[in-house]
Amino acid sequence: MFDAPLKLPLRLQRLRRTPALRALIRETVLDKNDLILPLFIKSGENICQPITSMPGCCQLSVDRLDEEIDSIVKSGLLGVILFGIPDKKDPHGEVSCHDDGVVQQAIRCIKAIAPQLLVIADVCLCEYTDHGHCGVLSDESGIDNDATLSILAEQSESLAHAGADIIAPSGMMDGMVVAIREGLDKAGFTHIPILSYAVKYASALYGPFREAAEGAPQFGDRRGYQMDPANGAEALREAKLDVEEGADMLMVKPAGIYADVIYRVKQAFPGIPLAAYQVSGEYAMLKAAAANGWINERAAVMESLLSLKRAGADFIITYYAKTVADWLKEQV
Repeated sequence: MFDAPLKLPLRLQRLRRTPALRALIRETVLDKNDLILPLFIKSGENICQPITSMPGCCQLSVDRLDEEIDSIVKSGLLGVILFGIPDKKDPHGEVSCHDDGVVQQAIRCIKAIAPQLLVIADVCLCEYTDHGHCGVLSDESGIDNDATLSILAEQSESLAHAGADIIAPSGMMDGMVVAIREGLDKAGFTHIPILSYAVKYASALYGPFREAAEGAPQFGDRRGYQMDPANGAEALREAKLDVEEGADMLMVKPAGIYADVIYRVKQAFPGIPLAAYQVSGEYAMLKAAAANGWINERAAVMESLLSLKRAGADFIITYYAKTVADWLKEQV
């Protein structure tokens, strides 16, 4: 034992002593404005179908959106991102371009209920093709990248006509951003920004989403167009290309196990807003661990989201968005 205190000129614990001191010097703060909630919109009527692998999430038909949107507005969230589940699919996913498509209907419904709510429209073909891939198939059973681009541009234009605030292409097709930008501009939507899923990995963590969106590939996988999880430098090439093509914002998906990539992309493009998508598998793992009593759900979720902001994300897409917004209110 020491008879007198050690002569330490600096004791970092001094600034951790009380909650007020810790709050005063906190580097990273999570706010409800940082969060976007995904919604799954299904064709049909009076549908509120729970998603087994994603407790607390549901597939909703357009006529059941009123209550959900009211709840979202009351939570204080700024916006949602929409994924469609049509009743009919085709080889080219052309139903995604129809003005009366399920997402187009949902956008009009949301804007009628809460015009101030930010609506992000996901743009891809996987939920609309009968084969479940993100593009048109070539004769060699691969993806015909270039043939897919015109459909993505048409889909984006239709979603913009419906009232989408942001177009978010997620299919990882080469040239998708410039094709969509040119199509939007020609249609008079020069004011609509593009949030590109610029860095989307071929991840094992998408499983629950594919159940939720009913968009699993019927054969093969998506490793031929999504990124290899082993690659980090390639993420910067993808991000750079999309910025050069006209992307207004970038996204990294998944989020938690790619925090190093979030950091690298933000460092490379500090002036470009960056989103992180905490995907279905990340959500499901947190839910499962909490349900078994292995973790404190609230503490673990807040820590996971703070880590994404600390890594460089400007905003986060998460299935916990509404729950976390309510938790944050309780902290005030």
